[in-house]
Amino acid sequence: MTAYDVKRELKALYAPRNTTWSLVDVPELRYLAIDGTGDPNTAPAYAAAVQALYCVAYTVKFATKRGGGQDFVVGPLEGLWYSDDPDVFATRAKSRWSWTMLIHQPEWVTTDAVEQAKEAALAKKKLPGIADVRHEALTEGRCAQLLHVGSYDDESPALTELHERWIPDNGLRESGSHHEIYLGDPRRTVPAKLKTVLRQPVAEAG
Repeated sequence: MTAYDVKRELKALYAPRNTTWSLVDVPELRYLAIDGTGDPNTAPAYAAAVQALYCVAYTVKFATKRGGGQDFVVGPLEGLWYSDDPDVFATRAKSRWSWTMLIHQPEWVTTDAVEQAKEAALAKKKLPGIADVRHEALTEGRCAQLLHVGSYDDESPALTELHERWIPDNGLRESGSHHEIYLGDPRRTVPAKLKTVLRQPVAEAG
């Protein structure tokens, strides 16, 4: 049986090709999630959170496979980014960013399975961040989305276009946190070739 891969199963959401803003409908999806604040490039808490998230994700995967369940490919790292001052994203004031890092989970992965995986992962790896990982559902609904090709710091023009022109010109308003899906590995890919899905939940204005 072919392993479940969210990039293949949900191509419109995890493997889009459009590099200009368009609307998509995102159903309820389930994730491993962990929260924090600070510059993702320099904050130790961010690195620890991502390490804990992947540790639990792979423990869930292998436990599911050993238990005779369907195998799956661990999904890409994702992040919800938010702040009381939205200008910090356009200005790249990263130390003031708050984030929820995510890894998608197939629908058959239960909260009990995640809790068991956390216990096993903590016993093996002793990473304190594992205790902060949770299993949650997220329903974003109607979203503006595009594929950004280039470094993360080059996202500003697309985000400015979205918030200052595209959203108001289409009679919309923001209705949730900025969402990014990291399709490239910055450790192995030059910045100019990184691919990131940028997503913003929206609703009718007024």
